[in-house]
Amino acid sequence: MESDSPSPPITDSHGPFTNPPNYSFPHHRLSRTLRNPAKQPIVLVACGSFSPVTYLHLRMFEMAVDYVRQNTDFEIVGGYLSPVSDMYKKPGLLAAQHRVTMCTLASEQTSHWLMVDPWEAFQSYQRTAVVLDHFDYEINTVLGGVQTIDGEHRNVRVMLLAGSDLISTMSEPGVWSEDDLDHILGRYGCLIIERAGSDMDQATDNLARWRHNIFLISQLIQNDVSSTKVRLFLRRGLSVRYLLPTPVVDYIEQHGLYQDENVSSPASIGHPHRQRHVTSPERDRIKSDEKGKQAQSASSGY
Repeated sequence: MESDSPSPPITDSHGPFTNPPNYSFPHHRLSRTLRNPAKQPIVLVACGSFSPVTYLHLRMFEMAVDYVRQNTDFEIVGGYLSPVSDMYKKPGLLAAQHRVTMCTLASEQTSHWLMVDPWEAFQSYQRTAVVLDHFDYEINTVLGGVQTIDGEHRNVRVMLLAGSDLISTMSEPGVWSEDDLDHILGRYGCLIIERAGSDMDQATDNLARWRHNIFLISQLIQNDVSSTKVRLFLRRGLSVRYLLPTPVVDYIEQHGLYQDENVSSPASIGHPHRQRHVTSPERDRIKSDEKGKQAQSASSGY
């Protein structure tokens, strides 16, 4: 399913951004050279709780790789997991330090190209649109994008990777702000992993304005593993091996995680969080974004 109209040009993002203490943007696996100069370089970003990260989270990236290679004029130069801040306060949300560590173990030990960006996790709550701006700024403004084999500079397009429930909520009036929808879908675009039984036609009809930037990916082998189910298994003392990467299972066992239903304990980890002043219009945007992130979490098993 190839885009039937050109994507909007990528320009410099808003910046500078407020970074957590001792933060540096991970780019050790970011491909800085575009293999095919006829392709548009893209980076995939999956936002979510990842409490804990599962094989389905990682599998989403591989499904996107297959789809992009077979159906688009894109070339993937990097992929990132961006765990949500502790300030999200979702039930079952483990402290950010544990979630970032588990995501890092999963990406570094089971993948050769995925990375974890802790920027969103270790500070106050950030809207999805702002998170994507952060990636755009770090990759294109700070790092200078990528180059072709002949040395020609190219900006990288940042794209959101998520499950089908996200698009469903985006199509519902009042859930997401119009400004954020236009920023996420108009400026960046998204790749959506379809789930069996989901009505994507209706959802995309309601988002017709940005249809050219929404790419639907069929899940050919259904996988309904979810972090919620994994947490339930752990509370009941059941095995979760082969549902999660082995290093993640080992980490959970070593630290005795997810034994209680209410596992959120960011205060005990010792990471300071700076709560910024939020105006009424911004509070409304945050509330709408939180609803969207709840759907994003559910749709991807977060």
